[in-house]
Amino acid sequence: MQLYQFERIYINMEKEFGKLRKGEEEVYSMLLLPLEGNALKIHREFPASNSRRLREAIALVLFDIKEKCTGEAADTERFRNEDNEKLEKALLMAFDPYTNKEIMELFKRQNKKDEFTQDMLKNYYKLPVMCLLRIKDSIDTWEKQSGANGYFDFIESYMGSEIKGTEMNFSIMSFGMGKGKI
Repeated sequence: MQLYQFERIYINMEKEFGKLRKGEEEVYSMLLLPLEGNALKIHREFPASNSRRLREAIALVLFDIKEKCTGEAADTERFRNEDNEKLEKALLMAFDPYTNKEIMELFKRQNKKDEFTQDMLKNYYKLPVMCLLRIKDSIDTWEKQSGANGYFDFIESYMGSEIKGTEMNFSIMSFGMGKGKI
Protein backbone atom coordinates (compact mmCIF):
# COMPACT_ATOMS: atom_id res chain seq x y z
CA MET A 1 0.00 0.00 0.00
CA GLN A 2 1.25 3.44 -0.93
CA LEU A 3 0.79 6.62 1.14
CA TYR A 4 -1.87 7.86 -1.29
CA GLN A 5 -3.92 4.68 -0.74
CA PHE A 6 -3.42 4.89 3.03
CA GLU A 7 -4.71 8.45 3.14
CA ARG A 8 -7.70 7.68 0.88
CA ILE A 9 -9.31 5.85 3.79
CA TYR A 10 -10.63 9.16 5.13
CA ILE A 11 -12.49 9.96 1.91
CA ASN A 12 -13.66 6.39 1.39
CA MET A 13 -15.08 6.07 4.90
CA GLU A 14 -16.70 9.51 4.69
CA LYS A 15 -18.49 8.42 1.51
CA GLU A 16 -19.66 5.22 3.16
CA PHE A 17 -20.52 6.42 6.69
CA GLY A 18 -20.96 10.19 6.45
CA LYS A 19 -19.32 12.94 8.45
CA LEU A 20 -20.11 15.34 11.28
CA ARG A 21 -20.07 18.96 10.34
CA LYS A 22 -18.31 21.65 12.28
CA GLY A 23 -20.67 22.91 14.96
CA GLU A 24 -22.41 19.53 15.48
CA GLU A 25 -19.84 18.29 18.00
CA GLU A 26 -21.96 18.99 21.08
CA VAL A 27 -24.61 16.47 19.98
CA TYR A 28 -21.95 13.75 19.67
CA SER A 29 -19.91 14.64 22.76
CA MET A 30 -20.78 11.32 24.44
CA LEU A 31 -18.34 9.64 22.05
CA LEU A 32 -16.08 12.54 21.07
CA LEU A 33 -15.03 13.21 24.67
CA PRO A 34 -13.83 9.65 25.42
CA LEU A 35 -12.00 9.55 22.06
CA GLU A 36 -10.28 12.87 22.68
CA GLY A 37 -9.66 12.16 26.36
CA ASN A 38 -8.05 8.79 25.66
CA ALA A 39 -5.82 10.33 22.97
CA LEU A 40 -4.82 13.17 25.30
CA LYS A 41 -3.87 10.71 28.05
CA ILE A 42 -1.55 8.88 25.65
CA HIS A 43 -0.04 12.15 24.40
CA ARG A 44 0.66 13.32 27.95
CA GLU A 45 2.46 10.10 28.80
CA PHE A 46 4.16 9.72 25.41
CA PRO A 47 4.72 13.17 23.82
CA ALA A 48 6.02 11.58 20.61
CA SER A 49 2.43 10.41 20.08
CA ASN A 50 1.66 13.85 18.68
CA SER A 51 -1.02 15.26 16.38
CA ARG A 52 0.55 13.76 13.26
CA ARG A 53 0.65 10.32 14.89
CA LEU A 54 -3.00 10.78 15.91
CA ARG A 55 -3.97 11.45 12.30
CA GLU A 56 -2.19 8.21 11.33
CA ALA A 57 -3.87 6.37 14.22
CA ILE A 58 -7.28 7.49 12.98
CA ALA A 59 -6.48 6.06 9.54
CA LEU A 60 -5.38 2.79 11.16
CA VAL A 61 -8.61 2.65 13.19
CA LEU A 62 -10.63 3.29 10.02
CA PHE A 63 -8.84 0.39 8.32
CA ASP A 64 -9.58 -1.76 11.39
CA ILE A 65 -13.27 -0.87 11.13
CA LYS A 66 -13.38 -1.46 7.39
CA GLU A 67 -11.93 -4.93 7.89
CA LYS A 68 -14.50 -5.77 10.57
CA CYS A 69 -17.38 -4.53 8.42
CA THR A 70 -16.32 -5.97 5.06
CA GLY A 71 -13.70 -8.61 5.76
CA GLU A 72 -11.27 -6.68 3.51
CA ALA A 73 -7.88 -6.61 5.19
CA ALA A 74 -5.37 -3.96 4.16
CA ASP A 75 -1.64 -4.22 4.76
CA THR A 76 -1.04 -1.17 6.94
CA GLU A 77 2.10 -2.44 8.70
CA ARG A 78 4.31 -0.05 6.74
CA PHE A 79 2.46 2.86 8.37
CA ARG A 80 2.48 1.56 11.93
CA ASN A 81 4.89 2.68 14.60
CA GLU A 82 4.83 2.51 18.37
CA ASP A 83 3.62 6.11 18.68
CA ASN A 84 0.57 5.79 16.45
CA GLU A 85 -0.25 2.28 17.71
CA LYS A 86 -0.64 3.61 21.27
CA LEU A 87 -3.10 6.19 19.99
CA GLU A 88 -4.87 3.62 17.80
CA LYS A 89 -5.53 1.41 20.82
CA ALA A 90 -6.64 4.39 22.93
CA LEU A 91 -9.18 5.37 20.28
CA LEU A 92 -10.45 1.80 19.90
CA MET A 93 -10.84 1.46 23.68
CA ALA A 94 -13.46 4.23 23.54
CA PHE A 95 -15.93 2.25 21.42
CA ASP A 96 -14.69 -0.97 19.85
CA PRO A 97 -16.16 -4.22 21.18
CA TYR A 98 -13.28 -6.23 19.68
CA THR A 99 -10.71 -4.15 21.61
CA ASN A 100 -12.59 -3.46 24.83
CA LYS A 101 -13.96 -6.60 26.49
CA GLU A 102 -16.45 -4.63 28.60
CA ILE A 103 -18.05 -3.20 25.50
CA MET A 104 -18.16 -6.65 23.88
CA GLU A 105 -19.98 -8.09 26.90
CA LEU A 106 -22.57 -5.31 26.77
CA PHE A 107 -22.83 -5.65 23.00
CA LYS A 108 -23.54 -9.38 23.29
CA ARG A 109 -25.93 -8.96 26.19
CA GLN A 110 -28.00 -6.32 24.44
CA ASN A 111 -28.04 -8.11 21.09
CA LYS A 112 -28.39 -11.58 22.59
CA LYS A 113 -25.94 -12.93 20.02
CA ASP A 114 -22.35 -14.03 19.93
CA GLU A 115 -21.95 -13.35 16.20
CA PHE A 116 -22.82 -10.13 14.45
CA THR A 117 -23.85 -9.49 10.86
CA GLN A 118 -22.02 -7.05 8.64
CA ASP A 119 -25.10 -4.80 8.68
CA MET A 120 -25.11 -4.76 12.49
CA LEU A 121 -21.43 -3.87 12.55
CA LYS A 122 -21.79 -1.17 9.91
CA ASN A 123 -24.65 0.41 11.88
CA TYR A 124 -22.63 0.17 15.08
CA TYR A 125 -19.51 1.76 13.61
CA LYS A 126 -21.31 4.63 11.83
CA LEU A 127 -21.09 7.10 14.71
CA PRO A 128 -17.48 6.27 15.68
CA VAL A 129 -16.38 6.70 12.05
CA MET A 130 -18.13 10.05 11.82
CA CYS A 131 -16.54 11.21 15.08
CA LEU A 132 -13.07 10.04 14.04
CA LEU A 133 -13.36 11.91 10.75
CA ARG A 134 -14.37 15.06 12.65
CA ILE A 135 -11.33 14.71 14.91
CA LYS A 136 -9.13 14.27 11.84
CA ASP A 137 -10.47 17.51 10.37
CA SER A 138 -9.83 19.25 13.67
CA ILE A 139 -6.25 17.95 13.69
CA ASP A 140 -5.73 19.36 10.19
CA THR A 141 -7.10 22.75 11.25
CA TRP A 142 -5.09 23.03 14.46
CA GLU A 143 -1.84 21.83 12.89
CA LYS A 144 -2.12 24.55 10.23
CA GLN A 145 -2.74 27.19 12.88
CA SER A 146 -0.37 26.05 15.63
CA GLY A 147 2.10 23.48 14.31
CA ALA A 148 2.79 19.80 14.93
CA ASN A 149 1.10 19.66 18.32
CA GLY A 150 -1.64 22.16 17.57
CA TYR A 151 -4.46 19.70 18.10
CA PHE A 152 -3.22 18.50 21.49
CA ASP A 153 -2.50 22.08 22.56
CA PHE A 154 -6.13 22.92 21.70
CA ILE A 155 -7.55 19.85 23.49
CA GLU A 156 -5.40 20.54 26.54
CA SER A 157 -6.69 24.12 26.76
CA TYR A 158 -10.27 23.12 25.96
CA MET A 159 -10.76 20.16 28.29
CA GLY A 160 -7.38 19.21 29.70
CA SER A 161 -8.29 20.06 33.29
CA GLU A 162 -11.18 17.56 33.11
CA ILE A 163 -8.97 14.67 31.89
CA LYS A 164 -7.30 12.91 34.77
CA GLY A 165 -5.50 9.61 35.26
CA THR A 166 -4.42 7.10 32.67
CA GLU A 167 -7.42 4.76 32.57
CA MET A 168 -9.02 4.57 29.14
CA ASN A 169 -12.64 5.72 29.06
CA PHE A 170 -15.27 4.42 26.72
CA SER A 171 -18.73 5.28 25.61
CA ILE A 172 -21.67 2.96 25.11
CA MET A 173 -23.63 4.02 22.08
CA SER A 174 -27.37 3.70 21.82
CA PHE A 175 -28.45 3.47 18.21
CA GLY A 176 -29.67 1.11 15.48
CA MET A 177 -28.29 -2.32 16.26
CA GLY A 178 -31.43 -4.17 15.37
CA LYS A 179 -33.62 -5.27 18.26
CA GLY A 180 -30.97 -4.75 20.94
CA LYS A 181 -29.16 -1.45 21.13
CA ILE A 182 -25.76 -0.53 22.34
